[in-house]
Amino acid sequence: MINGRFLQRPVTGVERGAAETLTALDHLLSAGALPRLSLVLAVPAGTRPAVSFRNIPVQQVGRNQGHLWEHLDLPLFCGKRRLLNLCNTAPVFKRNQLVVIHDAAVFSVPQAFSASFRLAYKVIHAGLSLIGARILTVSEFSRQDLAQHLPLSAERIAVLPESAEHVLRHSPDRALLERTGLARRPYVLAVSSMAAHKNFRLVLDALTRLDNPPFDIAIAGGGNAKVFGQGGELTSDRVKWLGYVSDAELRALYEGAMCFVFPSIYEGFGIPPLEAMQCGCPVLAARAASIPEVCGDAAIYFDPQDPAALAQLLLQVADDVSLRNTLKQKGLARAQQFTWKRVAQELAHHGLLKGLPA
Repeated sequence: MINGRFLQRPVTGVERGAAETLTALDHLLSAGALPRLSLVLAVPAGTRPAVSFRNIPVQQVGRNQGHLWEHLDLPLFCGKRRLLNLCNTAPVFKRNQLVVIHDAAVFSVPQAFSASFRLAYKVIHAGLSLIGARILTVSEFSRQDLAQHLPLSAERIAVLPESAEHVLRHSPDRALLERTGLARRPYVLAVSSMAAHKNFRLVLDALTRLDNPPFDIAIAGGGNAKVFGQGGELTSDRVKWLGYVSDAELRALYEGAMCFVFPSIYEGFGIPPLEAMQCGCPVLAARAASIPEVCGDAAIYFDPQDPAALAQLLLQVADDVSLRNTLKQKGLARAQQFTWKRVAQELAHHGLLKGLPA
């Protein structure tokens, strides 16, 4: 049984990871690679998933929505069957379940979230730890961080790294570049939600330190102000705020960018840098949290608190074609080390199938 509540939410990295994991599981089921596994995707009434699966039926259950559905309707429907929760939350009173908690951000960067959001997640995560739910996360960094804040040891948390090859599934749609003028001038790309810990102000501060920079900044993504708090309006005539973009537009943005910059001060994994690498886009990333673990030697790192250093790094990359080509090749090689198929295989064999009869 799979908790499908995430299908009601806008797609960020967490929801993207869940959808891609299910797609990979569906492909393994189609290939007959998981003959002992039978899955049902349970969703709240009225949910119309944007994704469909050949071998994972979708079933609408219960009368409630949101947290009430997750903590009341879902466990009643699930009964004693094992439940897979891919997006940080799960029913707190169900024992036979796996929960993917992507990070400990509500503990480590509490200023990035509203008080109600922090309280809900802290209660849910502590409760899941105490009832013995099997906890998984997406990086060694997150494993250690969660162990510091939850009543469980790092040994009880399994690591299941994510991937990014989904970005190549759609042909690039370059119309957005034409409409916004990005096709006519070099640009630096940033992609993420607008949460405070994503640290986009650093990029703008770096830009203000440059006289007539030879590039623009394009920022794709969005965020919920009620959840992420009010961080103030960030404006600059050299910055293109693109909001949510389609997968095809996102690929075009990566492929057309001079480089990709990832200034976040906190990540559980960090899918966008890997997406950029998949598309051959040079990556500049903050030396923080899980980011060096994910990007390895395929990125140039900067201090996420030093806008002057980032400004000089952007000029260096803009002026050095050879450096950009080197980063491109390293990035392409690094991205191949991560696949959603491997995520699904490890999840199935070390979690979903564990303890089931052969």
